[in-house]
Amino acid sequence: MRVIHSKQDLAEQLAEWQHNEEHIALVPTMGNLHAGHIALVELAREHAERVVVSLFVNPTQFGDGEDFDDYPRTLERDKRRLKKTPADLIFAPDVDTMYPFGVENATTISVPGLTKDFCGASRPGHFDGVTTVVLRLFALVQPDVAVFGQKDYQQQLVIRRMAADLNLPISIITGETIREDDGLALSSRNSYLTDEQRHLAPMLHEVLSSVGSELSNGRRNFKELEANANQRLSAAGFDVDYVAIRRAENLEFPDRDCDDLVILAAAQLGAARLIDNIVVAI
Repeated sequence: MRVIHSKQDLAEQLAEWQHNEEHIALVPTMGNLHAGHIALVELAREHAERVVVSLFVNPTQFGDGEDFDDYPRTLERDKRRLKKTPADLIFAPDVDTMYPFGVENATTISVPGLTKDFCGASRPGHFDGVTTVVLRLFALVQPDVAVFGQKDYQQQLVIRRMAADLNLPISIITGETIREDDGLALSSRNSYLTDEQRHLAPMLHEVLSSVGSELSNGRRNFKELEANANQRLSAAGFDVDYVAIRRAENLEFPDRDCDDLVILAAAQLGAARLIDNIVVAI
């Protein structure tokens, strides 16, 4: 497995693979890898002969007062973990490589509509930063396939929309959320939780699962289900940002006859912002 930092070295390696007509899959990450990331790497291998994992803490998707400076940078540990996976190459650029004219002067990509609510409303500019860096990675790596996790449900929809709108020749694959035994979705930010908060954190998934069961049993009083879930989480000590039931395909408001639904939630627990979701087939 190679570790590459520069555009030139990356281009040379990609040219060799492309000459051999090998398909390339990209798994974009910000590092601090956990088992959920490793599952995405393994999924990527199912769709391509070569797998590139990017490790880049992207400054443009962090807002004022967020944890950009404190976000864990664990390159050496990540390299050791990826050596045991099907990854062929780590691309670990610096900020100047990704933003050659500077972050303040960077061309940005914005996907309207899908980004106006939920994490888009709570973290202004966040998704513009995500789509901007992902498109830059797509341009550099030229993947046939890109793999993202379902835990960031809104994000993967936004990236799908961007790829479709710009006619990018890239298949977007979504890997299922990987969880701890107690249901907590794996996240790099789980390390921010204290022992007490870690004990409480799985309740987020528990509450969403309860709402999912209600929907599967035919309940369609969406507003009431959302309010009850919000109340349960708030009473337990979560600072709830949102709990919402929406159409799984586009995050629009559902009606009684809609297809698959997604239950989305985000809540602060101490220093950790937790997000999770469950898709319910109706």
